[in-house]
Amino acid sequence: MNTPDTTAIELRGVTKVYGSGDSVVHALDGVDLRIEAGEFVAIMGASGSGKSTCMNVIGCLDEPTAGQYLFHGVDVTALDADQRARLRRAYLGFVFQSFNLLARTSALENVELPLHYRKVPAAERRERALAALRLVGLEDRAKHTPAELSGGQQQRVAIARALVCEPKLLLADEPTGNLDSSRTEEIMRLLVELNKTRGLTIVMVTHEPEVATYVSRVVTFRDGRIVSDHPQSEAST
Repeated sequence: MNTPDTTAIELRGVTKVYGSGDSVVHALDGVDLRIEAGEFVAIMGASGSGKSTCMNVIGCLDEPTAGQYLFHGVDVTALDADQRARLRRAYLGFVFQSFNLLARTSALENVELPLHYRKVPAAERRERALAALRLVGLEDRAKHTPAELSGGQQQRVAIARALVCEPKLLLADEPTGNLDSSRTEEIMRLLVELNKTRGLTIVMVTHEPEVATYVSRVVTFRDGRIVSDHPQSEAST
């Protein structure tokens, strides 16, 4: 039996309902999902399948209407808004399809930003941000602005920014959606390396089957429910 020490995420009968009456939408309909620490999981499904809603619940960006969400054994559904925000800042990192970098700010300053909000001293911010850029292979681009970087490099900066606070969980929402095939491969290889060498738990939403080939497990949603959940070796056969 799994223990809270090895289970990063557990959803128990999670439901998310929007609207009411004739316009009610069950974005999630009784979802049960367990993700172990150190897994690299892709969440897939058509538009409106519930995959993004599931990501938002896991990321503490949205609350379930019913059910229970446990994060490393902590009942997130029992936390108030401030407690969820603290959990999100302390333990979660986010990477999005849009890089969301500040345009007139250097790569180093973009990566430092989460530490600035935490009031980390300037010297420590710089040291940790440089270490994060080194981790993604961009230390030599620290002074470059986003306009001076390729799309793949910009996404690497975004990943470094997500990692600088040393999260337990990295949530990636269509992280290669704005990249060409060669840059997509670059980013996916980086995520695989982070997962394997650092043991980082990664949950990624994607609609691209070729991107999902890099992960260890694929969970597919349809109409707010999980319709398949397989290790990648099974999912790709």
